[in-house]
Amino acid sequence: MFTPLASPGPQSAEHRFFTGMALALLATVVVGFSRSFFLRPLFPDWHSPSETIFYVHGAMFTAWIVFLVAQTVLVAGGRSDLHRRIGPVGAVFAIAMVILGTLGALVAARRATGFVDVPVPPLQFLAIPIFDMILFATFAWIAIAQRRNPQNHKRWILLATVNLVTAAIARWPGVDSLGLPGYFALTDFFVVALATWDYRTRGRLHPVTLWAGVVIIVSQPLRLVISGTPGWLACADWATGLLG
Repeated sequence: MFTPLASPGPQSAEHRFFTGMALALLATVVVGFSRSFFLRPLFPDWHSPSETIFYVHGAMFTAWIVFLVAQTVLVAGGRSDLHRRIGPVGAVFAIAMVILGTLGALVAARRATGFVDVPVPPLQFLAIPIFDMILFATFAWIAIAQRRNPQNHKRWILLATVNLVTAAIARWPGVDSLGLPGYFALTDFFVVALATWDYRTRGRLHPVTLWAGVVIIVSQPLRLVISGTPGWLACADWATGLLG
């Protein structure tokens, strides 16, 4: 996914930064889903979904994050050839992520209990994960299309993943009182970190950081606005009805 810069010094620093960002995303996911997925046997009383789809989705999400870390490490280790060779695996993972994420969101919105520990009507809350899938699919598709432009490609991939971690952050221990705006704000720290890197190394924001970052941040309150509208609720009711 990530291709080195031209000069050795900046190259090494860039590798460290993007590898660090990938590892931070992995840590965010592991901590967030530790009680309901990774360490579930240690937390038998924790609310966990019973449907298989959520565990399949969790396994694929984990595979995506681990693949992201592996790809950054490969380039940092000078194995860009292997990085490119296994790149198509990431495309398969991305497609599976969108399918499983969308299906899981519809299943959760349709069940009587709705989304676990979410005090919002399920059809209304469905706007949050559906927007996640739309942005992830869009960013990942652009990243694949721009795979020959390393600086663009790696930012699209990184921000596609950042867009998804709000669900993990919402499950961090001790953050319950923050609410959805607080979870979004913590997610945006990843965008800020990338913007800061751009300013320090380029003297300006990279266009992908700017536009993709703005889309992520603006979409967050937009989801909340749209989620309660009659039009959205009608669409959500129709979509969940497709499950039978």
